[in-house]
Amino acid sequence: MGSQRLAIKGGAPVREKSWPSRGLLAGEEKAAINALVDHALETGEGIGYNGAPEEAFCAAFARMMGGGFVDAVNSGTSAIYCALKALEIEPFTEVVVSAVNDPGGIMPIVLLNCIPAVADTSRESYNTSPEEIERVITPLTSAIVVAHIGGEPCDIAAIADLAGKHGIPLVEDCAQAHLAKVDGRLVGTFGEAAAFSTMFGKHFCTGGQGGLVYAQDEGLYWKVRGASDRGKPFGLPDGATNQVASLNLNLNDLAAAIGVVQLEKLPGIVQRRREVVHGVAEGLAGVKAVSVPEPPAGAEPSYWFLRMRFEAQASRVGKDEYLAAIEAEGLTPIIRNYAANMPHTHEWCRKRRVFGTSGYPWSSPDYVGDPNREFPCPNAHHVAATNFTLHIHESWGDEEIADAVEIIRKVDAELAV
Repeated sequence: MGSQRLAIKGGAPVREKSWPSRGLLAGEEKAAINALVDHALETGEGIGYNGAPEEAFCAAFARMMGGGFVDAVNSGTSAIYCALKALEIEPFTEVVVSAVNDPGGIMPIVLLNCIPAVADTSRESYNTSPEEIERVITPLTSAIVVAHIGGEPCDIAAIADLAGKHGIPLVEDCAQAHLAKVDGRLVGTFGEAAAFSTMFGKHFCTGGQGGLVYAQDEGLYWKVRGASDRGKPFGLPDGATNQVASLNLNLNDLAAAIGVVQLEKLPGIVQRRREVVHGVAEGLAGVKAVSVPEPPAGAEPSYWFLRMRFEAQASRVGKDEYLAAIEAEGLTPIIRNYAANMPHTHEWCRKRRVFGTSGYPWSSPDYVGDPNREFPCPNAHHVAATNFTLHIHESWGDEEIADAVEIIRKVDAELAV
């Protein structure tokens, strides 16, 4: 590519039209919704929950996972809450959690009166690692919640081995990693339980919000069911009463009807995202200042977004200036510092705003750990400084792949050393 004047310096941008929307919902979802509404109108009954659509949705998801048991809940956050609640972890114990995370990945811990112990990321990933998890394990550790960020699997087999060595239950946060695999095995099948999000921005959805809890042990599954529905005695003999205090976190049959249709599309969605990433990576061969990181050995990401690395030593400008030039060329679906999203640094956590002004659970006399323990995350800060994310999706065609590649190659030709 010859020298071209960058758009940020007055040149013509590579792409001026907007990027395509996903088109996530189509006629099939509309038909499923209409059928449920028509049935409600014909029978005079309301649209409830735990009905045939939800049973079908949970059964289909369990089959996709290769067997096991599934409970549908109203969000990915609720899925993590129910998984931890079902594990019956004791209050004022510690739960290891990944540093780079959604707030919903850590808030269930403190809402169960437990203390988050934050594990740094690996040096070159948004994901944590076995080494970083082991650094924060103490005799008070009661569970580990590990997230597969952006659809990139973490070193989950080694993490599961570590959890097993310490006798600590493991919950996989798969909110961003539907159908990702490690050595041919689906993420979500390595721990005692797994939490999935089905909100509208994820790989597939159940409408606006939703979530799923997956377990391979039937006994744990029944406890999850109770945790998501006010402690009802699911799986127990007739006459049993509610078993534990909990919340009403159910999904509903209308959302599940959407989910059944969406789930059929999920393998194709994930495959197309992989193809888009492959096309971008292949097109950027030889580019100096930007690269697409290779997945870990044996990992098959499902790419909720595409993490890209900025090679500062190969650029005449800093990351922000380089990305500004890319954006000016029309490649706008970029987040510059996703790894800066560390919920334990947010105001609610720093000021311990969980239960009024009590400072609980950290301030409880029943917590015998160090309430002032700090969790420096130098790796996460390094990753935030050296990586950025590109929001790709399954509706990108060859044109979008070609434009993204052309934009980055144009900028690199002008700004790389």
